[in-house]
Amino acid sequence: MVAHVATVAFLGLEARAVEVQVQVASGLPKFLMVGLPDKAVNESRERVHAALASIGLSLPPKRITVNLSPADLPKEGSHYDLPVALGLLAAMGALDAETLAGYVAVGELGLDGRLMPSPGVLLAALHASERGLGLICPAAQGPEAAWAGDVEVVAAPDLIALTNHLRGGAALSPPQPGPADPPPAGPDLAQVKGQETAKRALEIAAAGGHNLLMTGPPGAGKSLLAACLPGILPELTPSEALEVSMVASVAGALDGGRLVRARPFRAPHHSASMPALVGGGLKVRPGEVSLAHLGVLFLDELPEFQRPVLDSLRQPLETGNVSVARANAHVVFPARVQLIAAMNPCRCGHLGDPALACSRAPKCAADYQAKVSGPLLDRIDLHVEVAAVSAADLVLPPPAEGSAEVAARVAAARAVQTARYKGQGPRTNAEADGDLLDAVATPDEPGRKLLAQAADAMRLSARWLPPRPPRRPHHRRSRRQRRHRPRPHRRSPQLSPPGAAELKDR
Repeated sequence: MVAHVATVAFLGLEARAVEVQVQVASGLPKFLMVGLPDKAVNESRERVHAALASIGLSLPPKRITVNLSPADLPKEGSHYDLPVALGLLAAMGALDAETLAGYVAVGELGLDGRLMPSPGVLLAALHASERGLGLICPAAQGPEAAWAGDVEVVAAPDLIALTNHLRGGAALSPPQPGPADPPPAGPDLAQVKGQETAKRALEIAAAGGHNLLMTGPPGAGKSLLAACLPGILPELTPSEALEVSMVASVAGALDGGRLVRARPFRAPHHSASMPALVGGGLKVRPGEVSLAHLGVLFLDELPEFQRPVLDSLRQPLETGNVSVARANAHVVFPARVQLIAAMNPCRCGHLGDPALACSRAPKCAADYQAKVSGPLLDRIDLHVEVAAVSAADLVLPPPAEGSAEVAARVAAARAVQTARYKGQGPRTNAEADGDLLDAVATPDEPGRKLLAQAADAMRLSARWLPPRPPRRPHHRRSRRQRRHRPRPHRRSPQLSPPGAAELKDR
């Protein structure tokens, strides 16, 4: 007899259907697992054997073959334990095979028969809902699966309770959706003394979803300003909360089935590797840029990151997703993040301070800032210099305007953008492409002149401006003229021209 149990394999945020086929046939006693299982899946044989023994069942002395179909799809993770155990129970006649045909099963088994949590239950529940099936999962993840909507969820604490439920004995009560996490209380902008220019740049970045780079000496308040950003961003919409929760579910970061309602704020250390930042590894998992999806990715001490690691962010910042290619899999994770970066002007951090002048300036600053590539800097919309805070500023009373007042203005700006791009895809101005922006927010003649002056003065790329009329072609210079052509002076990152980013967000 061959028993069939439905389960899933996770490829990024995609749940693919997998059928667990269990055959108990005559022959020498042997337990075979086929279908490209990894180490964790192969070890499920021992966990299943011990779990069945804990409820008083032993494997028959026959040849047991478990096939994970499709056989050419790699299988990873411990969530195959439960479907393998249910398939064995059906093949042995302990459970009705027709009853199991209406469910997708995921979960890890303990040696004592308990059902242990495993990553990706929310994705499995959404997959089961699309197929019109129910879901069998551990009791600890029942509230997480209940967020999938109209799907029957059987959340069992152990294997014996599950078998009793499937046999029609003691029925398990359906789980209720877990509570939504309230937004955590973070730093308030009222704590920031001075830095009016930087706070204005932070508000513009929040309103339009722009990336921001802050450059200034140590102790100027760059990290505090970045930590204040989640407090002025609008809360996630229900659809956005589901997107963020799906990423957290795949990463195994949903605690108690709580839906994530606060925008993520991820601040990896500068020693982070490329798989840690963009995802990947031996078992492909989402990286920091995906865990910060629809939230904030804060990179402090930007030049201290390894240059290949920073350059790996160029494509995610451009496309809004991460594509991790492996020999046996191609996985795509969402990565629509708002990048906030901070850096010192030079390695010693006191460039331009006559009292703490660096003996290697300006070469020290040039070498330090050159660690960040030009293409990455080009993807950061706002560059602002954060000056040192004086002792006189620190003794001033706190500003009257805090995060609540700024958040109200940001919410109003986001509402305008939501109405502007309704049904067209983008959520904010930063996500809109040039053609769409040119159609809905064409600047007037003074605004176009301001943008053109900024592009010429700061040597901005085409990412910053709508298309301009083509210029007349220049005459080709001779080799001697090109050799003696004066080179432009290398400029450190500066704040965009006043009103340029604001004009873009209107």
